[in-house]
Amino acid sequence: MSNTEQLPLAVHLPDDETFDSFYAVNSGAVIGQLKAFIQTPVTTTNGFYLFGQAGVGKSHLLHASCAFAAEMSLTSLCLSFSEIKQLSVEVLANLENFDLICLDDLHLIAGDEQWQQGVFDLYNRVIENNKKLIIAGNNSANSLLITLPDLVSRITWGFTEQLKPLADVEKIQAMQLRSKLRGIEMNEETAKFLLNRLSRNMNNLVQSLDVLDKASIKAQRKITIPFIKETLF
Repeated sequence: MSNTEQLPLAVHLPDDETFDSFYAVNSGAVIGQLKAFIQTPVTTTNGFYLFGQAGVGKSHLLHASCAFAAEMSLTSLCLSFSEIKQLSVEVLANLENFDLICLDDLHLIAGDEQWQQGVFDLYNRVIENNKKLIIAGNNSANSLLITLPDLVSRITWGFTEQLKPLADVEKIQAMQLRSKLRGIEMNEETAKFLLNRLSRNMNNLVQSLDVLDKASIKAQRKITIPFIKETLF
């Protein structure tokens, strides 16, 4: 059995994390760049680096990139260092066999020389095999506290895009978009209520939408402010 087959991957991409459901400032620009990177033959670089603070949508875009790759009949895999860092670095072996590899939470291997070397070696194999790598972290490549200069050089050599936090009004619009794609009509008043009563972190807001969606289906009720109070508080 190959190392790839041994990966602890029940890796199931969230069904609703696609490019169509991504909402951010200048989202069209970054989505266009990612789509072009995925579907266009390699001419200049094999790497793309996304960075920004927690909750800006980095993981969403990695999942969306894999979903888009599947539409292009390309093989892909998305892994997070939050899940694999406690494993052997050997889990990175043979990943260059995928057309697209997405690695999330790069900042978690700051200070870990073995993992940094492993990612650098994978990057080189990706280049040798003419495949593509998208990496996400919480800061710019030069501010990640990555101690392997060659890895920093590899990251900065590729495309780079920073994702910025949404303003409150944009978070409301993002929640309405995600709700609409689920077949839920959420008015502005309801979205504002969620924003004011919950953490403003988009990950938490989206998780709350998941809970409300399932609860509303089970109860056969619309998502209203009274229903939110009964379900979440």
